[in-house]
Amino acid sequence: MSALGVVIPQSMHFAAPLPLQSGAQIGDYTLMYETYGTLNAARSNAVLVCHALNASHHVAGLADANDPKSAGWWDNMVGPGKPLDTDRFFVIGVNNLGSCFGSTGPMHTNPATGKPYGADFPVVTVEDWVDAQARLADALGIEQFAAVMGGSLGGMQALAWSTRYPARLRHCVVIASTAKLSAQNIAFNDVARQAILTDPDYHGGDFYAHGVVPKNGLRVARMVGHITYLSDDDMAEKFGRDLRTGKYQFGFGIDFEIESYLRYQGDKFSEYFDANTYLLITKALDYFDPAREFGGDLTKALANTRAQFLLASFKTDWRFAPARSQEIVQALVNNRRRVAYAEIDAPHGHDAFLLDDSRYMNVVRAYYEKVWQETQGGAQ
Repeated sequence: MSALGVVIPQSMHFAAPLPLQSGAQIGDYTLMYETYGTLNAARSNAVLVCHALNASHHVAGLADANDPKSAGWWDNMVGPGKPLDTDRFFVIGVNNLGSCFGSTGPMHTNPATGKPYGADFPVVTVEDWVDAQARLADALGIEQFAAVMGGSLGGMQALAWSTRYPARLRHCVVIASTAKLSAQNIAFNDVARQAILTDPDYHGGDFYAHGVVPKNGLRVARMVGHITYLSDDDMAEKFGRDLRTGKYQFGFGIDFEIESYLRYQGDKFSEYFDANTYLLITKALDYFDPAREFGGDLTKALANTRAQFLLASFKTDWRFAPARSQEIVQALVNNRRRVAYAEIDAPHGHDAFLLDDSRYMNVVRAYYEKVWQETQGGAQ
């Protein structure tokens, strides 16, 4: 049971168009968000938590009082007495534009046509999300965050905050992330997208009008993605070459336990996630590259940052390997920024950032103790 109890999501509508990196814009949009803890009188204890690919604004607490499985995706990290302590900090979780968990996305009505956006929803970037989050912070009266934090794709958003709004955060916490995807990562994302785009039920993105869902494409996309979130050691320990029935079936159904697990994950994902959202979010992952406009020089890209940084990576994370975090650390050191770095020898691959490794949790807890002490001392 979550210590926060039931948390009620909130929404905020924005009439003014948001300019996007693509040159397009989106207006009349809504952002879903949740808050935990209390904003202090000085408005200096706010922490923004940015979500990864298939997560949402529901960071912590319960969505349903009768369902302990309705706890937020980072409930082990955020709450009373937890590493990000809501007895001290006012924590905000925001659902990004284009998602399928309440914020305006492809399944919502396009005011220009009166029909769902579908594939016409504009391509959005990490920078677009950060700009939208900044507007929400403005509306909530938060001029500066004590910290902006995220893991994986959320870590990209935290890093983008440090460059786009350097004066608006005192600390930047980037976990299991990267300053740009490798060619291998982009390749995995494209295979997943192709699974959706070639599903006959996709209908060019307008499957809503046909009353169908491209479930086969979503299943395969999730299976491909899920493989990359686990380490080889973790898969070997959990599943090995175990057979479901103890013998080969000599067919193309499910023989191995790992096959059963991946299909279960794929089936579950296809029931709740939107196909157009998956395309949008993986493309945002691919496009993120703050050094691109600086000739690939990450040191120059991070030169205007002002925040202090914590970066953490996991040795068995081969999707966002420690070397990717180390590149960010080196660029920050080159700019004489204050940066702490932890590399955790956890066996769980990329998913480790969501799990309860005590060494990892203690690193984050100790860092937020420092942030809290600064907040108490009035540091700005």
